Amino acid sequence: FWLKPSRPQDASPRRLAPAAPRVCVRGAAPRAMSMKYAAAYLLSVLAGKESPSAADIQKILESVEAEYDGAIAEKLVSELEGKTIHEVVAAGKEKLKNFGGGGGGAAAAPAAGGGGGGRDAD
Repeated sequence: FWLKPSRPQDASPRRLAPAAPRVCVRGAAPRAMSMKYAAAYLLSVLAGKESPSAADIQKILESVEAEYDGAIAEKLVSELEGKTIHEVVAAGKEKLKNFGGGGGGAAAAPAAGGGGGGRDAD
C-alpha cells in the first residue's frame, strides 16, 4: 500500500510500516497452532509411528524449512497421548455431523446446446 506524498516536493513514494507483531500480555501462552503441526503428526503416523513425539514433528517441519515451536508440538503430542489417530478422526467426524449442511449445492446443469458439433450420434 503506497501513501500519497504529503507535500508536492516529497515525490518519493513511502510504504506503510508493517504492523507490530502481537505480543501476549501474560507472556506464557504459546502462539496458536497451525495446521502444519497436525499435518506433520499425521505424516509421522503414516510413516509407521503409532504415537509420534515432538521430535518427530520437529524433524518433519525442519526438513521443509518451516518454523517450529516446541511448546506447540508438545501440546499437540500431550493432547493426543493414549489415543489412536483413527479414534481422533472418527470423533471429529461425529462432531462435524452436528454442523448441518447449510443448504447444499445445486446439481450440475447439462451443457446448453446439447450438441456434438453437428456429427451424427449413430
